[in-house]
Amino acid sequence: MQGILYLVATPIGNLEDMTYRAVRILGEVDLIAAEDTRNSIKLLNHFDIKTPMTSYHEHNKYEKAEELVAKLVAGTNIAVITDAGTPGISDPGEELVRQCYEAGITVVPVPGACAAINALIASGLPTRRFAFEAFLPSDKKERKQVLDELEKETRTIIIYEAPHRLLKTLSELNSKLGNREATICRELTKKHETFFKTTLEDAITHYETTEPKGECIIVIKGISRENLIMEEQMKWESMSIPDHIKMYMSEGLDKKEATKQVAKDRGVPKRDIYEYSKEL
Repeated sequence: MQGILYLVATPIGNLEDMTYRAVRILGEVDLIAAEDTRNSIKLLNHFDIKTPMTSYHEHNKYEKAEELVAKLVAGTNIAVITDAGTPGISDPGEELVRQCYEAGITVVPVPGACAAINALIASGLPTRRFAFEAFLPSDKKERKQVLDELEKETRTIIIYEAPHRLLKTLSELNSKLGNREATICRELTKKHETFFKTTLEDAITHYETTEPKGECIIVIKGISRENLIMEEQMKWESMSIPDHIKMYMSEGLDKKEATKQVAKDRGVPKRDIYEYSKEL
């Protein structure tokens, strides 16, 4: 009989957030795959859990996942935990789950703390729709691509950041997204937990004189659909309507379709554009 893979959420700071079910599962499985066994041993000792551990982290996630899947196929029950929070959310777990599905292994989530969700619900910003970005890429080209996408994001945005990079990241976000509403969440569930509801510009001013401490989560209000449409329309103002029509015709559209697209771009009736198209 095959084993079961359990994805067990652990506290993100306050040990009282450990669930009864999580403690039971960690005590019953045959093996715990931990992101950092040195950190996780403190958690296990606190709850008197004697289950053996093995290391499973970002740098061995492919080959180690294969080893763990082989154990699961052989009947070993395994729990995955991270240093803090829910496995697979900006933490190891995604690759292992993928390989488990390929092997027909049962995957069971054991819910608990998740920093992104806790930051969102306490941010004072819209919660119905959100985009989780985790840490922005360190590669400059990839980072620019992500920021370009976020510029037009209408959903609330959640970004993780280390304290020593917070000011630089806030400056980049403000430069790209404009002065959006934002909440800076620090040290969630810990003694010095804070929620700083502000704007990107005011946050920059604040952290220029106040050194940020502790892991940070930046929650940013998405651009409104009305503002997005307005910005899209405004970018065409520098181009004449005939040139706008010609641009689409050069891309292969006939004059009728080009006229229709120009009217859509500019948010005006087609008849207003049709007069210009007659000149072409």
